[in-house]
Amino acid sequence: MPDLTPREVAQQLGSGLLSFPVTHLTADGVFDEPAYREHVAWLSGFPAAGLFAAGGTGEFFSLSLAEVERVVGAAVAAAPVGLPVIAPAGYGTAIAAEMARAAERAGADGVLLFPPYLTEAGQEGLRAHVRAVCRATSLGVIVYNRANARYDAETVARLAEECPNLVGYKDGVGDIEQMTRIYARLGDRLTYIGGLPTAEMFALPYLSLGLTTYSSAIFNFLPRYAAGFYEAVRRRDDAAVMAALEEFVIPYCDLRNRRPGYAVSIIKAGLKVVGRPAGPVRPPLTDLDDAELAELQVLIDKVT
Repeated sequence: MPDLTPREVAQQLGSGLLSFPVTHLTADGVFDEPAYREHVAWLSGFPAAGLFAAGGTGEFFSLSLAEVERVVGAAVAAAPVGLPVIAPAGYGTAIAAEMARAAERAGADGVLLFPPYLTEAGQEGLRAHVRAVCRATSLGVIVYNRANARYDAETVARLAEECPNLVGYKDGVGDIEQMTRIYARLGDRLTYIGGLPTAEMFALPYLSLGLTTYSSAIFNFLPRYAAGFYEAVRRRDDAAVMAALEEFVIPYCDLRNRRPGYAVSIIKAGLKVVGRPAGPVRPPLTDLDDAELAELQVLIDKVT
């Protein structure tokens, strides 16, 4: 989308549900590009405002830098015209800056900046990290508030002044006070994205804090259901949202919480259940066992 500015891309992302496709792998763990492209094309038949390639659901943490660029390029090639494709960046500052430049080479429309690898950092260090990545690219950058990268309102405000192409804030923490302070301080300067695992659980209360959109991993295998849930949230149909939470989302989350890493594994399991397998997850993640697959099948059958 070279005709749109970073701010315009961010505004489009905030207008609808966001797709975070899995990364398809063969049985021996090699990127299956034809299957991935087909999946992106299939998802494009359902309403979404943006596509985040090789993100957390796409096993960013298990891909090499070359693989990330290849996955992003495949997403750009398979996505319909007008659908923004957002690439990941992360690890140390130098690598994150290089990944941002690679995103431009691959034709992406923006960058989602993951937390720095492993090390903890104070606000000044996080600010320098984000500033360096923003300066490495002309694309719009979305920071991911999660784990060891928790940005306070003052840091976000200073970055918004220093970096015109900082256009989004994705929350993966769930600290209501933190979000309230940031939204009160910056208003519509940024696009705010819900990024907690199974973001549907938090979609309704977060709407009042400026998070008009969220990352839906469920969209991978139940795109029509996920889109309908999002529409109920946006029209503030509390009864419909609560019914959906009780029927599917909450028991689904209970299954997801069985083991660490299942937030990704359960998505690939869902695709297997609906007859659109995406291959195994890579270590250190593990796949659901047969009994858990059967439980997931029962849940999916309720809503399809």
